Amino acid sequence: MSTPTMRAVSQPAFGGPEVLEPVHVPRPEPLPTEVLVRVRAAGVNPVDWKTRSGGGMAGVLGQPPFILGWDVSGVVEEVGFGVTTWKPGDEVYGMPWFPRAAGAYAEYVTAPSRQFARKPATLDHEHAAAVPLAALTAWQALTDTAGVRAGQRVLIHAGAGGVGHLAVQFARHLGAHVVTTARAAKHEWLRKLGADETIDYTTTRFEDAVADVDVVVDLVGDGHDDTSTRSLRVLRRGGLLVAVPSGVSPELAERAEAAGVRATPFLVEPDAPALARIAGLIDQGEVAVEVEDVLPLEQAAEAHRRGEEGRTRGKLVLTV
Repeated sequence: MSTPTMRAVSQPAFGGPEVLEPVHVPRPEPLPTEVLVRVRAAGVNPVDWKTRSGGGMAGVLGQPPFILGWDVSGVVEEVGFGVTTWKPGDEVYGMPWFPRAAGAYAEYVTAPSRQFARKPATLDHEHAAAVPLAALTAWQALTDTAGVRAGQRVLIHAGAGGVGHLAVQFARHLGAHVVTTARAAKHEWLRKLGADETIDYTTTRFEDAVADVDVVVDLVGDGHDDTSTRSLRVLRRGGLLVAVPSGVSPELAERAEAAGVRATPFLVEPDAPALARIAGLIDQGEVAVEVEDVLPLEQAAEAHRRGEEGRTRGKLVLTV
C-alpha cells in the first residue's frame, strides 16, 4: 500500500519568500493521544517569516527543509489511541507544538489532542485560524505574565497588528486604561476596539505622550528605534515591560533595574484552556479578530511578502 500524501508548502533553504514552494509530502498519522486534523485554514505570523529567513524559531526547527506554520483551524479527521476529548468531525483550533514544528502550511497536521480547543462557533475557519498564536501571546502576556488588573494603565505597542489588536481588546476586557501606538489611519478602528488613547508613532515620540504606565506590552522591540529601551521611561516605579519580539538584553535589564522597573522576556506556549476561554469571549461578542486578507495555500510566499511590509491590519490567513 502506498502512503497517503498531502499538499503542503515547504522550504528547501533559508531565504526570502521565494524559497517557499508547494510540494506533496506523506500525510502524518496520529500517535496515541494525538489527533489528525484536516487543516481548513492556517494563520500567518511574524515568527513564520522570521524563521523562514533563518531567525525566529529556526534554531529550534534546525536546517531546512521544513514546513512552517503554527496557527490551525480545521476538523478532526482521526483520533489516536487514548483520545477521549475529540471525535472525527469536531471543529477545532489551536497552536500545536510551538516552538517545535507543527507544519500548519499543509492539508493535515497531527498533535496532542489537548493542544486544541473547540473552534469559536461564531467564526469561520479563516477567522479562527487568525486567533491562536496572536491571541495566546496577548492573553498570556497580559494575564499570566503581567497580571493586569482593573484600573491599571497599559501601553501596547503596534496595536493594529495581529497580536496588538487582540491585546487592546483583552486589556479593555480586564478593565485597564489602554494606550496604544499605531499609524493615524488606524486610530478610529482601535478606539472602537477599546483603546482609550492612541499615539501616532510616525509623528509623536510615545514617551512624550504617555507616562505613569503600569505595564508595557512591547510588540516592536529594540530593533526598531529602541522601542523597549524608550518604554522604560514611561513606566511608573515597579512597572513591568513585557518584551515580546526581542527579549531582554543584559543592557536593557541593567537600565530597567536602574530605573526601578522590571523587564521580562516572553514566548507564547500552547494553552488549550486559554483558547477555550478566548473562544468564549469571541462568541459572546467581547472580542473580534481582524483578517485583512485570505490567500490560497499555494500563495504562502505572497502572504509572507505582504506581512513583512509591516502594514497589515490584523492578520493574513492561508486557506487550505
